[in-house]
Amino acid sequence: MNRHNIAGAVLLPLALAACQTAPVNPPGATKQPWVADLGNGQYKNPILHADYSDPDAIRVGDTYYMTSSSFNSVPGLPLLTSKDLVNWELVGHALPALVPAERFAVPRHGDGVWAPCLRYHDGKFWIFYPDPDHGIFVITAERFDGPWSAPKLLLAGKGIIDPTPLWDDDGKAWLLHGWAKSRAGFNNVLTLRAMAPDAGKLLDQEGTVIIDGNKLPGYKTLEGPKFYKANGYYYVFAPAGGVEEGWQSVFRSRSLAGPYEARKVLEQGNTPINGPHQGAWVRAQDGKDWFIHFQDRNAYGRVVHLQPMRWIDDWPIMGDRGPHVGAGQPVLTHVKPVAGAAVKTPPTSDEFDGPRLGLQWQWNANSNPDWYSLSARPGQLRLFTQAAPDAADYVRAAPSILAQKPPAPAFVVDTHVQLNDANDGDRAGLIVNAMQYAWLGLRKTGGATQLVYTSCGPAVVRCKETATVVLPSAPTSLYLRMSMAEGALASFAYSTDNVTFQTVGQPLKISKGRWVGAQIGLFSVGTAAHAKASSLDVDYFRVSAP
Repeated sequence: MNRHNIAGAVLLPLALAACQTAPVNPPGATKQPWVADLGNGQYKNPILHADYSDPDAIRVGDTYYMTSSSFNSVPGLPLLTSKDLVNWELVGHALPALVPAERFAVPRHGDGVWAPCLRYHDGKFWIFYPDPDHGIFVITAERFDGPWSAPKLLLAGKGIIDPTPLWDDDGKAWLLHGWAKSRAGFNNVLTLRAMAPDAGKLLDQEGTVIIDGNKLPGYKTLEGPKFYKANGYYYVFAPAGGVEEGWQSVFRSRSLAGPYEARKVLEQGNTPINGPHQGAWVRAQDGKDWFIHFQDRNAYGRVVHLQPMRWIDDWPIMGDRGPHVGAGQPVLTHVKPVAGAAVKTPPTSDEFDGPRLGLQWQWNANSNPDWYSLSARPGQLRLFTQAAPDAADYVRAAPSILAQKPPAPAFVVDTHVQLNDANDGDRAGLIVNAMQYAWLGLRKTGGATQLVYTSCGPAVVRCKETATVVLPSAPTSLYLRMSMAEGALASFAYSTDNVTFQTVGQPLKISKGRWVGAQIGLFSVGTAAHAKASSLDVDYFRVSAP
C-alpha cells in the first residue's frame, strides 16, 4: 500500500513555523458568524461556510492541509491548516499572481485557477492546478506556508482541467484529468497520461480515456477526479451530474488502465445538502477515513462539508445511511475526527493596524503594491483611487476591488471610511460583488460629495448600474454597514455618528458570481485623468454575527 497515495496520509513529522494570522475575534468584532465546532465534541456542517470551492486536502503527520480553487482572485490558491479537520485557519496563498500576468491584469471572472490537487510526495508539497484556457500548472514547496515555486506549465491545451497525480509503487507517475466542454468541445471523460516522476514533463502527449461517463446510464459532467491507490485497487473519486444537483461517485480497478467499476457513494438523499460534489479522501491519525467535499450555495459560493467514511467490500460509503443501497447521504452534525483541538476560523475582520493586509483579502485581478498603503495613515487602510474600465457605470470591471468571502448565511459588516481629495467621477465605498452587485459609498459629482446607493442588475452578460442619491451633500467621512440575511438578502445603512443608522433602499437578493459566490469588500475608482490623485481611508472592516 503506497502511503503517499492514500489521501496524503503520510505519517511523517513536519514542523511548520508559526504563521501570522488574525485571531478568531479581532478587536472590534464581537462574535464570529459561523463556527463549525459545537464545543461538545461534535461539529456541524458545513465546516467552512465560505467559498473554498473544489477543496482538496491531505494529512502529513498530525496536521491537515487544504487548498481550493480561486479563479480570478489574487492572491490565489488559499492555504489552510487544521489539527482536527473541523477548525481551519488560513495561513497564506500559494500563488501571488496569476499567469500569464498580462492576461490577468484585468478581471477575468470565472477564469484563472480552477480545481487544484494537493499532494505531499518526496519530502515536499505539490499543487497541480488547471487554467482552462492554458493547461495544467504545477508548483511545489518544502513548507506549506511557502515560498512556493513559480508555476510550471506541465500540459498545455484548452479545456484540460481537474488534474490529479498518482505516484505508483513501481516508481512510475501518472496524471489523470478531466475536460471542460466550454473550451474543449466535450467533457464527461477522464484521461490518463504518463508523467515523469519529478512532474517535469509528461511522457504521453495523447493520453488514454480510462473512464467514459457517456457509457454510464444517467452520467453527465463527470469531472473533478482524485486518484488514489489502496486495498489492492486503483480508486478514482469523481463527482458527476453537475454541481447543484449531482452526486459523488467512486471508480475502482485492479489495473491502472481499467476497466473501472462505478458506484455512487454520496448523494443528497433526504437532506437539504444539494449536489454533494468533489473533494478529498483523508485518513485520520486513528486510521478512520473522512471525505471533504463542497456544496453549491449560490451567492454563498461552494461551502465545505466533512463526512465520515466507512468501507464495505472495499467500497467507500460516505455520510449517513441513505435511501439507496451503497450510497450515503450528508451528515448535518457528527463527532469530530480529533478531540481537543482549539476552535479556529479563517479571518474576516481587519483593523488595518499591522504591516500587512489580513490573509482573507483578495484583489479582483493581478494587483500592484501601490494600490494601497497601511503606513500613509497608520492604523488605517488607504486605497488609492484607480482608473477602471467602464468606471462610469460598471464597478465590477475594476481590478482594484479588495474583497473577501462571505463567512456565513447571515452576518454584518461595519466600516468607517473617509474620501480624500476627490475629483469629479471618483467613487468609493462598501460593496457586495457578484454578477449582480450593490454598493454604498461616496461619489464626487459637479463639485459635490454625495452619498449614493448603487445596484447593478439583472445580469445576463453584465449588469447596468442604477444609482440613487441618498445625500446630495454628504460629509466625506461616514460609517457604512452591510447586513446579509439568510437567503443572501443584503441591506445597506449609513451613520454619521456610529450610533444611529439610516437604512438605504430595500433588501437586495444577491446573485452568485461566475463559478464563485458573492464577495464583500472595498473599492475606490475614478477616471484615468485623476487616478491616484485621491484616496479612500478605511479605519476598520468588522465582520460579526447579526
